[in-house]
Amino acid sequence: MTAVEVAAEGRPAREVLAWSRDMVESALRPAVDTLPPSMRRIAGYHLGWWDEHGQPVGADGGKAIRPALVLLAAEAVGGSAAAALSSAAAVELAHNFSLLHDDVMDGDRTRRHRATAWTVFGISPAILAGDALLALACDVLVADGHPVTTEAVRIFSAAIQELLEGQSADVAFEKRQDVELAECLNMATGKTGALLGCACALGALFGGGSTEQVEHLRDFGRDLGLAFQLVDDLLGIWGDPAVTGKPVYSDLRSRKKSLPVVAALTSGTRAGRELAGLYHRERPLSDADLVHAAELIDVVGGRVWSQDKADELLARALCHLRSAGSVPRSTAELSTLARLVTRRDH
Repeated sequence: MTAVEVAAEGRPAREVLAWSRDMVESALRPAVDTLPPSMRRIAGYHLGWWDEHGQPVGADGGKAIRPALVLLAAEAVGGSAAAALSSAAAVELAHNFSLLHDDVMDGDRTRRHRATAWTVFGISPAILAGDALLALACDVLVADGHPVTTEAVRIFSAAIQELLEGQSADVAFEKRQDVELAECLNMATGKTGALLGCACALGALFGGGSTEQVEHLRDFGRDLGLAFQLVDDLLGIWGDPAVTGKPVYSDLRSRKKSLPVVAALTSGTRAGRELAGLYHRERPLSDADLVHAAELIDVVGGRVWSQDKADELLARALCHLRSAGSVPRSTAELSTLARLVTRRDH
């Protein structure tokens, strides 16, 4: 293989993510240092930089997928990653704002193989730290002073509103017994697809992309986000705790109406009705109940449907990417990254 062919193929996904993480952390750390001490302490703990006492640790801070999308999208339209660094930091801050709140709403006690912030610092402080990260994200984006900042803020704000609407629907579904699959897909598109679409759009915008390129990359991110959510929902039921950092059957234990679950509940089958009986009864589900619930979802095709839908969305996302990218190496790296995050073993 020639040097030109190697360059066109791009770097492996793990290398891209390490590069992205290093770049964005160079912007994140000084930004987080501007927070009030109480908020800074919780934010740094959540980001994996230190323990609950503020002592440095090397905990998992996440894959930095969203900032990687921002930086690569900027390069894919012919711009530089450096030009999009502030927007990459803003997107990562917004993502972590949503995680802090999500952990509280879902009652999750572990994330990234360690105790969630609310279990360490309390519910109210964790919520406030999430609020602080969102405010900081807006400040980082505005402080960039780039000519496209006004448009970037509009895109960012719209994505956050859509994310919040998705989160709201997710919470509302817990109290409803009549959730339709189309509603669940719309919820997941907002909850996960909106911010990934925003990440790609901001990268293209700061990279100097055309209006058409920005839209294609936004659509790439949105479809990738929904595919990612489908895979995440599969991992929430059948994922290995050593990989996911969460207990096995965690989504079933909390009776979360994730996409595979809703696909089963709306299947019109006997197994689907049996699953509904488990999900809607008052007493907690036993370990045997959880195993049986997972089997019922599998039997009616919820698992296969989710896998097939994720594959379909990935193919559609890659089609948008081919329509938008003008730099072969960065486009190839976005494609590689998309395939990594929709794998069932990550």
